[in-house]
Amino acid sequence: MRLIILNAHIISPDLDVRRGSILVDAGKVVAVDDSAQPLSDADEVIDAGGRYVMPGFIDIHAHGADGKDVCDNNLESIRHIAKRKLREGVTTWLPTTLTQPQELLAQIAEKCAQYMSHQEYAKTPGLHIEGPYINRNNAGAQNPQFVRKPNWSELDDIANKAPISILSIAPDVEGANDCIAMAKRAGITCSAAHSSATHEQMMLAKEAGLTHLTHFGNAMSALHHREIGMVGSGLLDDDLKMELICDGVHLCPDFLKLMFSVKPIEQLMLITDSMSGSWIDSGQVQLGGLDVIIEGKQARLKDGGALAGSVLRFNEGLRNVFEWTGLPLSQLVKATSWNQAQSLGLKDLGKIEPGYQADMVIMNEDFSVWSTLVDGEVR
Repeated sequence: MRLIILNAHIISPDLDVRRGSILVDAGKVVAVDDSAQPLSDADEVIDAGGRYVMPGFIDIHAHGADGKDVCDNNLESIRHIAKRKLREGVTTWLPTTLTQPQELLAQIAEKCAQYMSHQEYAKTPGLHIEGPYINRNNAGAQNPQFVRKPNWSELDDIANKAPISILSIAPDVEGANDCIAMAKRAGITCSAAHSSATHEQMMLAKEAGLTHLTHFGNAMSALHHREIGMVGSGLLDDDLKMELICDGVHLCPDFLKLMFSVKPIEQLMLITDSMSGSWIDSGQVQLGGLDVIIEGKQARLKDGGALAGSVLRFNEGLRNVFEWTGLPLSQLVKATSWNQAQSLGLKDLGKIEPGYQADMVIMNEDFSVWSTLVDGEVR
């Protein structure tokens, strides 16, 4: 099917076309023109009305949405989250697990594999396994009773049920670097998380194959003038990519301005870290068996008050960064999809250019989502 999107404000990495047209055929972008006129005949025409048209967002860290959690161990929960993510402009996401028993993680992987076999909503190339190989002292909202030492055998068992795209692991726990090295050989991206690692430990983990930092600034050793910790490692090392929760809660606006001013934008990746409380204004939900209170656009553990994931919607995170940093969207769009696609080896995603998949989000000027397309089809 041939589709034309007219009157589009096209935003792609290093590209800003105020009034353009996009031709899509068989699910791929065929042509991009700086004219608002049709490029050719088509079976369907969408008039974007001057709205933003951007590559579909890639959320590499999302636990849940709208009352459903990946750890519900339920196929319908995975389907519901994938469908809800479309309303945030997310066309690709990684179902993200929590620190849970091995048997449950394996069962969750099987449910995700079932969805992957028929991806009717947002695309799902693999899992993000967050924990259970973390530092108990930095557990945050992870359930400490299930924290354990790195075990490649059980991780490999999960991977045999569903592909693993990312493993979040603490570099300072015994056996972490061996596990990182084996994961890298298996094609799994390793990310530092929930850890008190020193800069030296971070560099050793990097040598083993670590390339990411999970929800940067949160549940990790802070910057100090005598030991720069994980935060300092992320700021100092331009090879390390970092996840950013841009809700103004996990990272304040000034911190985000700092990040976008000192780090190459190619190393920054917006995420939501959304949990089941997202799309819910207030109330009580669960995260990995722990009670969480949703109030004032924050999710906090009922016991202790620690932040427990976020209720952020991806499009809102982009709006926040745009308003707080003042950077052009043609640069910020790198952090919404292109960097994620490059890091994870997701081919033909993250740009609106000929040859790329027609995964796109159409947004109003206030960044509310008007329509989302996956492989050139409105979903």
